[in-house]
Amino acid sequence: MKKRVMALDVGTKRIGVAVSDEIGMLAQARGYIERLNDRKAVEEIHLAAEKDDVGKIVIGLPINMDGTSGERACDSRRFAGRVKDATCIPVVLWDERLSTKEAERVMLSADVSRKKRKEAIDKLAAQIILQGYLDARENGGEYV
Repeated sequence: MKKRVMALDVGTKRIGVAVSDEIGMLAQARGYIERLNDRKAVEEIHLAAEKDDVGKIVIGLPINMDGTSGERACDSRRFAGRVKDATCIPVVLWDERLSTKEAERVMLSADVSRKKRKEAIDKLAAQIILQGYLDARENGGEYV
């Protein structure tokens, strides 16, 4: 049986989480993990990955629009290394340019209140990252 794919939208305060269905076609938002400290966040990711039988973790890489890497991209790379080391699950970095903006646009078009948008933005961004990865993989693409 094919293992699920998990996606993480790593922010400074919260990490959005999404997981694929069993066949790896559809991304499902799962919520978020508070990022109070990296050790605790990585532990929670590890537990969630075990619970959902995850075989790969996709971490959004917030590359600048001009293709350069800023502070957030460096943080995502560091965090990806910690996740890989702690879970022993393959980790893929995925270009997530505009995923948060897309999540905001979706929620605005659905007329979601400001308070509910703030609560949902991280998990929806993770879902958008994962669906982009799953769609690209289906069409022969894989890595950043």
